[in-house]
Amino acid sequence: MRFPFALSAKIARHIIINKIRRTDKFALVLQLEPLHTCNLTCTGCGRIREYSTNLKDMMSLEDCLGAATECNAPMVSICGGEPLIYPKVEELVRGLLEQGRIVYICTNGMFMRKKMREYLARSYSPSQEPALKQLLAQKLLTEKEAAEIRKGKNDGRPGIAPSKWMYWNVHIDGLEYIHDLIVEREGVFKECIEAIKMAKILGYQVATNCTVYKETDMAEIEQMFDFLSHLGVDGHTITPGYEYDAAKKDMIVRLNKKPEDFFLTRKLTREKFKNIIEWGQKYTFFGSPIYLEFLAGQRDLHCTAWAIPTRNIKGWKAPCYLMTDGHFDHYQEMLEKVDWDKYGVFDGVVRDPRCENCMTHCGYEPTPSLGIDKQAGDTWKLIKYNFGARPSPVAGAAGVNVYNGVTAGRGHLTGKREAVQANVLRVIADREVAAALAAGKTGNGCDQ
Repeated sequence: MRFPFALSAKIARHIIINKIRRTDKFALVLQLEPLHTCNLTCTGCGRIREYSTNLKDMMSLEDCLGAATECNAPMVSICGGEPLIYPKVEELVRGLLEQGRIVYICTNGMFMRKKMREYLARSYSPSQEPALKQLLAQKLLTEKEAAEIRKGKNDGRPGIAPSKWMYWNVHIDGLEYIHDLIVEREGVFKECIEAIKMAKILGYQVATNCTVYKETDMAEIEQMFDFLSHLGVDGHTITPGYEYDAAKKDMIVRLNKKPEDFFLTRKLTREKFKNIIEWGQKYTFFGSPIYLEFLAGQRDLHCTAWAIPTRNIKGWKAPCYLMTDGHFDHYQEMLEKVDWDKYGVFDGVVRDPRCENCMTHCGYEPTPSLGIDKQAGDTWKLIKYNFGARPSPVAGAAGVNVYNGVTAGRGHLTGKREAVQANVLRVIADREVAAALAAGKTGNGCDQ
């Protein structure tokens, strides 16, 4: 099967129950943001700017677990900010799993290995030695870190353990040079890959999420997915980069850049994703083939943002993960008070100007699963896609040159450092020449 049967069955059961009950609107995935603090400043992300006055605030563990119970989504995506900064992320993951949720930890990967080391220390036994030796052999663990794991960690807290109901969902937007450029820090791509390798050795399920922008080279993204298939990554999500208000303001104010040079229009999205249906057969994309058809411009879909609600420090965010027209105290209150027909684009009709170029997964991915905009053959198409054979790793993908940035001496900050260094050398040389001239010598050290 393309996806684990237990996960598919849980989501299908949730949809069927709500259809039988004739529930008009219900949640499939909860986007839970316990905090907006982040250790990176990714280009195209407006979270830090939108919630700049609340970066030190965070939801209580009780509120986080209560939000999952309130909307009763079968799947919870813990995002942010960087969720691994949340002080009680281990307790949050444990609590959501105890509720019977499917859990995705959406992370930039920088603290992932630390959290896995802590899990190993909290659960250490001699049976872990083969895995530790493998991690040491691949230099994913240092001898000092292995010694700390063997000492154990008896702090009474849970660890984030491998589970068939949990995924690490790692943000990767390209190969090393481009990804590090987008996240505005060198070395992040390499850490993501090492974290993925470590996770697979330890038996975790791993997914990746990728956002495509105007200057994204789709041939490079294909290489990236080839390489990730070689690493044994379990699945992927991919979505077009959209100029939502907070991201647009961040780009203008913080980076002094033009959003139209970075984000995709609807037309450009269809051009970028013209081969996405073929990719859907080659790679394990989470979601539906109908959403892929939508990205490729082969059909239209209504926005169903209410099926992927966002809960954060201010409440239930409406109307969607990317746009904010208010926050509500309760999920049901949001469902009833928001005029959902005001948003989205359908049959070329733009209902809200801010939605004009949006084709993101948080608005349109749930639509096919809910049976909205259904066409003849869609049911069979979904069954065939979800229950079909899992794509095999791409042959020869181990040889993809993914480390084409700072590892190869081509990092975006490395280049800046080199330029600064060269400028310093020029200044020193100019001063030496000036000193030589003042002393009555030429620049080559000869007397005049």
